[in-house]
Amino acid sequence: MNSTSQPRIRVAAIRFLNPAPLMWDFEHPPLNAEFAERYDVQWMLPSECADRLAGGAADIGLVPIASLATTPGLRILPGCTIASKQRVRSLLLVRRANQPLANLRSIAADLASRATLAYTRIMFHKWGNAAVPYVPMTADLDAMLDRADAAILIGDPALMALEERANRFERTAEELVYHDLAEEWRTLTSLPFVSAVWAAAPGSPLDERVGRDFIRSRDHGLENIDALVAQWSRQMPLSEGTIRSYLTTNIHYVLDEECIEGMRGFFRMAAETGVLPEYNLPSKLELIAPATGD
Repeated sequence: MNSTSQPRIRVAAIRFLNPAPLMWDFEHPPLNAEFAERYDVQWMLPSECADRLAGGAADIGLVPIASLATTPGLRILPGCTIASKQRVRSLLLVRRANQPLANLRSIAADLASRATLAYTRIMFHKWGNAAVPYVPMTADLDAMLDRADAAILIGDPALMALEERANRFERTAEELVYHDLAEEWRTLTSLPFVSAVWAAAPGSPLDERVGRDFIRSRDHGLENIDALVAQWSRQMPLSEGTIRSYLTTNIHYVLDEECIEGMRGFFRMAAETGVLPEYNLPSKLELIAPATGD
């Protein structure tokens, strides 16, 4: 690929804390200038990434895995993911303590991630409340609980809600239960919670170097956690220790065999419960286009 003669590859990315290691080379020297010649990065919500790919407005996007079942022809870039193998802290279902899961009558949902909603709907089948309705709302816990029996928060708003948990109780005296959805999923299924993957739109101008770029960016991000912690602690009212633990312990960035099996299990259960159309994960994840050389 010759960056001087080829159009830049359009990348739909997410301005949350958890993808920060994946984006290292896109934002930091020494490779950010080189990447800027090859990639045009646009920032948006997770759900918007899939829409950009489906509408032809992006070539690659960090998409909720549920989008793979609803947007035909997406190709998964191997190697990178946003996943959790135990507790994640940034995917929460918050309910009032006096209302059990099976008795919830409504859930206010931050719809920024379609995958989280799909996982939650599967779990409510297992919890005996499959028909509970979801009310779309912006991520504001107080407003959500004023409107519904429970709330789904994802990403940075979820991290902030956990950080403010004690303050909220002191302010409202309302006893809440904070369910970590990745931990609940692991308990119910013994599988990791895979939230998102890099995916390419049909016909996107990809080759093996693109795959190497994204994996290399992830690796460099994981090698520079201290710098990311310092950067994000200036942007968010979270301690450096909280951010470091989140990036190193809660989030898993390698699309390994366990995560691939987790995705297969998710798609199987989503189809069985009618949450998503049937989708068969490719037996081998690889870029289709051959390398054209550096």
